[in-house]
Amino acid sequence: MDFQECITFANENPVCYIATTEGDQPRVRGLLMCFADERGFYFATLSPKEVTKQLRANPKVEICFYNNPEQLQDAKQMRVTGKIEWVEDSELFDRVCEERAFIEQITGRPVRSVVELFRVHSGEAHFWTMMDILKEQQLERIRF
Repeated sequence: MDFQECITFANENPVCYIATTEGDQPRVRGLLMCFADERGFYFATLSPKEVTKQLRANPKVEICFYNNPEQLQDAKQMRVTGKIEWVEDSELFDRVCEERAFIEQITGRPVRSVVELFRVHSGEAHFWTMMDILKEQQLERIRF
């Protein structure tokens, strides 16, 4: 396996779960990935949210992408463990703000005033299927 397989799986299954910490308490929530490429996994969040505060305090995360199949035996997930970095890219910022303009209706704030971008740029990933129930320690790790 290689990192390109990770990129493809994440782009095909962009709804994922991200784990952060708040003190010593893990926090997990669903998140919609923007996209993945050879530079990492890209996300948008809103500055007032708790997840943003948690990421600023501790940039270490684990993200789980899941294919959500109709049949459980077809289940596949990819876990990504790494660190985030905040992204300053005006072209990407414009694109995300356009794609998520609906947030203004929900928050009552201009989306450009609250959107922040980050990516997981380094770490490791591994895939898991039902066939791997008792083999987690033996699974291939893909470093990126």
